[in-house]
Amino acid sequence: MGRKGASFHKVEIVVKGQRPRTSRVMVVGYDAPVLAPREGDNWLGLTADELPIGAVYEWCVRPDCGAVVLFSGTVRDHAEGRDGVEHLEYEAYDEMVAPKLAEIVAETRARWPEVGRIALVHRVGRLVLGESSVVAAVSAPHRPEAFAAARFAIDALKVSVPVWKREVWTDGADWGTNAADLTAASEVASPTAPGAPE
Repeated sequence: MGRKGASFHKVEIVVKGQRPRTSRVMVVGYDAPVLAPREGDNWLGLTADELPIGAVYEWCVRPDCGAVVLFSGTVRDHAEGRDGVEHLEYEAYDEMVAPKLAEIVAETRARWPEVGRIALVHRVGRLVLGESSVVAAVSAPHRPEAFAAARFAIDALKVSVPVWKREVWTDGADWGTNAADLTAASEVASPTAPGAPE
């Protein structure tokens, strides 16, 4: 089904006006437990297990960060043009998930260098209504950066990471209606504040 255990990927982080630095990002595979990393500020993973929402939030808290923004995507009972959705089935191209999540982390840190911790964990397998399929969390010293970075991270994850969902509803089943070609994280627009000019 997927790669077992954890793997490490080197990510080059480029911040405007500073020398590039390299960071190691740990990514867990399907069969690894969804545990917080022992070191570093990046928690990335793909798992068939229930997502540890509370643990992700607690891990993101740092003494130098006054804001934690956490997004949890949950299974709902409808999709565009489809009522009565009963459950979802997620599949992933496991070997490509780790590098794509690492790209999102690098791009997030390049755009918001003050960000503290980033967690991006996606679930695979069969999920019923109300279960969390993905969690994206970011801590930062102040809320504007935390909100913007978290919004960017989940938006980039949705369009750049090879995870697909199959919707099962009362009268049938099919792949999600929002499927699209994958986009590089660097090509995803930064979010703007409500009411701000684009």
